[in-house]
Amino acid sequence: MPLDFVGIDPETGEEGSPTVWVDTDAHEFVFLGPDAEEALVAKLAGTEWVAGHKTGIPAGETPIRLPFRMIEIIRKACDDAERAGLQ
Repeated sequence: MPLDFVGIDPETGEEGSPTVWVDTDAHEFVFLGPDAEEALVAKLAGTEWVAGHKTGIPAGETPIRLPFRMIEIIRKACDDAERAGLQ
Protein backbone atom coordinates (compact mmCIF):
# COMPACT_ATOMS: atom_id res chain seq x y z
CA MET A 1 0.00 0.00 0.00
CA PRO A 2 2.00 3.01 -1.17
CA LEU A 3 1.07 6.12 0.77
CA ASP A 4 1.73 9.49 -0.78
CA PHE A 5 2.62 11.97 1.97
CA VAL A 6 0.64 15.20 1.58
CA GLY A 7 1.45 17.18 4.69
CA ILE A 8 1.76 17.47 8.44
CA ASP A 9 0.36 20.05 10.83
CA PRO A 10 2.83 22.93 10.69
CA GLU A 11 2.62 23.27 14.48
CA THR A 12 3.53 19.62 15.14
CA GLY A 13 7.15 20.12 16.10
CA GLU A 14 9.63 17.26 15.93
CA GLU A 15 7.25 14.39 16.66
CA GLY A 16 3.59 13.51 16.56
CA SER A 17 0.87 14.41 14.14
CA PRO A 18 -1.71 15.28 12.61
CA THR A 19 -0.65 14.04 9.19
CA VAL A 20 -2.41 13.45 5.85
CA TRP A 21 -1.61 10.88 3.14
CA VAL A 22 -3.30 9.64 -0.04
CA ASP A 23 -3.45 5.86 -0.56
CA THR A 24 -3.44 5.55 -4.35
CA ASP A 25 -4.11 1.79 -4.37
CA ALA A 26 -7.16 1.92 -2.08
CA HIS A 27 -8.33 5.34 -3.38
CA GLU A 28 -8.55 6.65 0.18
CA PHE A 29 -7.28 9.47 2.32
CA VAL A 30 -5.38 8.50 5.46
CA PHE A 31 -5.51 10.84 8.43
CA LEU A 32 -3.46 10.51 11.60
CA GLY A 33 -4.44 12.69 14.50
CA PRO A 34 -4.86 12.76 18.24
CA ASP A 35 -7.34 10.41 19.88
CA ALA A 36 -10.77 11.87 20.41
CA GLU A 37 -11.50 12.65 24.03
CA GLU A 38 -14.18 10.68 25.89
CA ALA A 39 -16.74 13.50 25.66
CA LEU A 40 -16.55 13.55 21.85
CA VAL A 41 -16.76 9.76 21.64
CA ALA A 42 -19.84 9.81 23.89
CA LYS A 43 -21.46 12.53 21.77
CA LEU A 44 -20.83 10.62 18.56
CA ALA A 45 -22.00 7.36 20.10
CA GLY A 46 -25.37 8.78 21.12
CA THR A 47 -26.32 10.95 18.15
CA GLU A 48 -28.38 9.93 15.13
CA TRP A 49 -26.68 11.93 12.35
CA VAL A 50 -28.76 10.50 9.52
CA ALA A 51 -32.42 9.61 10.00
CA GLY A 52 -32.82 5.85 10.25
CA HIS A 53 -29.07 5.24 10.46
CA LYS A 54 -27.83 3.29 13.47
CA THR A 55 -26.30 5.48 16.17
CA GLY A 56 -22.87 4.88 17.57
CA ILE A 57 -19.37 4.41 16.26
CA PRO A 58 -19.13 1.28 14.12
CA ALA A 59 -16.67 -1.43 15.09
CA GLY A 60 -13.31 -0.82 13.48
CA GLU A 61 -13.82 2.95 13.18
CA THR A 62 -12.46 5.74 15.35
CA PRO A 63 -12.91 9.50 15.33
CA ILE A 64 -9.82 11.65 14.95
CA ARG A 65 -9.38 15.41 15.10
CA LEU A 66 -7.57 17.60 12.58
CA PRO A 67 -7.17 21.33 13.23
CA PHE A 68 -8.64 23.87 10.82
CA ARG A 69 -5.11 25.13 10.14
CA MET A 70 -4.70 21.96 8.04
CA ILE A 71 -7.42 22.95 5.55
CA GLU A 72 -4.86 23.67 2.83
CA ILE A 73 -3.18 20.29 3.40
CA ILE A 74 -6.52 18.46 3.23
CA ARG A 75 -7.48 20.44 0.12
CA LYS A 76 -4.13 19.49 -1.47
CA ALA A 77 -4.86 15.80 -0.75
CA CYS A 78 -8.24 16.17 -2.50
CA ASP A 79 -6.65 17.97 -5.45
CA ASP A 80 -3.87 15.35 -5.72
CA ALA A 81 -6.45 12.54 -5.75
CA GLU A 82 -8.54 14.27 -8.41
CA ARG A 83 -5.50 14.92 -10.62
CA ALA A 84 -4.55 11.26 -10.34
CA GLY A 85 -8.09 10.24 -11.32
CA LEU A 86 -8.69 8.51 -7.99
CA GLN A 87 -12.25 9.63 -7.31
